[in-house]
Amino acid sequence: MSRSFCLLLWQAALRVSCHVVTASLCMGGSNIFASVRENSPLGQFISDISIRSDPGANTVRLCLTGPNANWFYLEGRTIRLSSSASRVLDREVLGPFLIAELTCYEDNIKQSHYRILVEIQNENDNKPKFLEETIQPFSISEVAAVNSVVFTVKAVDSDGDMISYTIDQSSEDACFFRIDLPNSGKVVLNKRLDYESRTHLQIIMWAQESNTEEKFNISTVLTVNIEDVDDQYPHFLPCTPVSPDVPVCMNPTYSANITRKYQDSVLEFSPGPIRAKDGDRGINAPLLYTILSGDDHGRFVMDNRTGEIRLTRAVDDRQPAANFTLTVMVCQVEDRLKYSLATVLVRVLSVNSFPPLFNTTTLKGFIIQSSSPASIVSTYGNQVLQVQVFDWDFPDGVNPNIWFFLHPPSRLFQVTQEGVLIARTDKLQAFDRHILQVEAELENQLEPNVKTKSFSV
Repeated sequence: MSRSFCLLLWQAALRVSCHVVTASLCMGGSNIFASVRENSPLGQFISDISIRSDPGANTVRLCLTGPNANWFYLEGRTIRLSSSASRVLDREVLGPFLIAELTCYEDNIKQSHYRILVEIQNENDNKPKFLEETIQPFSISEVAAVNSVVFTVKAVDSDGDMISYTIDQSSEDACFFRIDLPNSGKVVLNKRLDYESRTHLQIIMWAQESNTEEKFNISTVLTVNIEDVDDQYPHFLPCTPVSPDVPVCMNPTYSANITRKYQDSVLEFSPGPIRAKDGDRGINAPLLYTILSGDDHGRFVMDNRTGEIRLTRAVDDRQPAANFTLTVMVCQVEDRLKYSLATVLVRVLSVNSFPPLFNTTTLKGFIIQSSSPASIVSTYGNQVLQVQVFDWDFPDGVNPNIWFFLHPPSRLFQVTQEGVLIARTDKLQAFDRHILQVEAELENQLEPNVKTKSFSV
């Protein structure tokens, strides 16, 4: 195989770019050190070749070889950049330098060899990017110390620019966090966390170039999950918050009514059954109920698991009527220092032996027409018409637990708990006649055979 054919194969394998020029042999050349900005266009000047050309000089062949030779082409004695719209000179991809070699041939014989080193000058053409592993949802204990670093975010810039971090204050939860050192990405807890109020938070984090004119930036939404810790005490239900902004419950006072006939029965309380729940919603620790005081030597016993109170024996007829006041406690089974107290009031009522009776079964009244929206119904003796009930269970005949209502209900009249009848004057017509029925009933009725009476007006 001829030497010329071997040389052509070698040049093809190395993607050799050759050009024939006129020169005084392969003399006067030198290594080439140059620079070019990244993203430069096709044909950007790189360097001139210093091989001399004298009058009457011979022709020589110059060839570009080496790892990055395809980024250059020869135009006479000038080296230019070979880029395109689909092949952009990118420092972040290629690295900081392009390396090639310039070889000079005379009659296909290599005469001289020069190195080409071109620095790719950086341009700010990249935005910062957050590292995915630093912006995944975080979990923070609700008892994390305020002013402590709770997590760190990190962004990188392919151009090597400095990055500063900020929290977008338009975020609803931005008040919980702050950044003391903008270049560090360390996020500090600014406000106490409470799982019972918020189980997760969201903030918008910005990363921005701090040493460039463009100030390229990027944002991301961070989710912070709050971990529940056993830091709350149990509370009795229903919970009445101390104030709308303070998630602390005021324990209710439970009350029940009994008579001397009651015994060996579970008591029913108002405003509801004695129940409690753990203050830590995410933990819901098991609870234990106990009577601390007022059980009257075992007259009242409490189910430690359900909170039910049972009356074990009746109140002695020889004992004066009295109320019982109990103090009950609920605590966590595994931590009895976490507890809460409530008061239980048990009222002993007299046995209801007699039904209430109206003092009359028929009353007649009238209303004076007026522009007033409401008027009190009067008797024909020009007195206030008042319904009255007598109860023999009370020495003075007045039962304070009686309440009145109209049956059926009326849109034109209503009766007060004192038995006074009120009419909506603005809805009545002159000479109208209405027949009403009023019923009386015992409030907190304990005896099932209590009867009610009615009358017509």
